[in-house]
Amino acid sequence: MEGHLFTCQGRYAMPLRTVEISFPSEVLDALAATYQDNADVIKEAAVLELYREGRISAGKAADILEMDRFEFIRYAGKKGIPYIRMSPDELENEIAMLEKSA
Repeated sequence: MEGHLFTCQGRYAMPLRTVEISFPSEVLDALAATYQDNADVIKEAAVLELYREGRISAGKAADILEMDRFEFIRYAGKKGIPYIRMSPDELENEIAMLEKSA
């Protein structure tokens, strides 16, 4: 694997590594039928999953995908990944605290 430095939107340099992944040809054919660049689609899916799991921040995900942070937050939301993640109990507690302070 070869290392490179990557500067995204002038924020900071991130070390990059190249990985090789093997997929069944039918998966790559399905991707090619819909998307221009398989590597970008796979990179995006990995970043979205890391963000969904809470392993990287919205800002870090945006940097990796070369998006503005708010653009990424909107995009993730369209993919079904909410920016604000609260359980029903946490939401109920937040509402109760807001009602007390009002």
